[in-house]
Amino acid sequence: MKILAKINWLYSTIIIFTGLLVKIILFPFLPRPYASKVASWFIRTLIFVHVRKVGRVDPEAQMFIINHQSELDIGVMESSTAKDLAWVAKKELFEIPFFSLAVRLSKDIPLERESKSALVALLKAAKERIDDGRSICIFPEGTRSEGGKMRPFKPGAKLIADKLELKVQPVVLVETSRYFSTKRFSARPGTITAVFMDSFTPDRHDKMWLKHLQTTMQETYNRYAEQEGA
Repeated sequence: MKILAKINWLYSTIIIFTGLLVKIILFPFLPRPYASKVASWFIRTLIFVHVRKVGRVDPEAQMFIINHQSELDIGVMESSTAKDLAWVAKKELFEIPFFSLAVRLSKDIPLERESKSALVALLKAAKERIDDGRSICIFPEGTRSEGGKMRPFKPGAKLIADKLELKVQPVVLVETSRYFSTKRFSARPGTITAVFMDSFTPDRHDKMWLKHLQTTMQETYNRYAEQEGA
């Protein structure tokens, strides 16, 4: 079974990179965000991953706050909504050959982690994307967490939502690392549950709202993970 998982991982990795190439090729010919949507559906279809949506995408949501386990997470979100998404990603990703071209074409937002001076640039970029009719997507954990327990949420999401007074929709992706994991070099087909929670406009004077949101998202994750494991 471990050998089969590794073979599936290698196959899925090739499909993911091919999907990025498809996005890059299509980008000059299709209006945004269709190149990203086509690439996401291409990847999902060929690695045999389906998505079960719980709840609905709020058409007025300006920011999606999402837990992060797998490289599949972006494709799951892109293919689950018709909205034009702008992803906040660590600056290092914008410097990796080939991958950097994909994120730059999409005008995603680089985040220099642990840099207070970069927060001004982050806010400016986020406002530009919002003014352009796009929705911000952010993984507040800052990196992947495969164990089922979310890492502490970093303050970037709160800063953007508070300063720009955005309507936020939390999204819980359940056990996506089960279907693709670069840490374990494993992959498998199956159905991923994406829970679209109720959207809200945070009270900017509530310093704890992001921490409370993490607790609620973790409880939601645990509930659906337990159901799927039953």
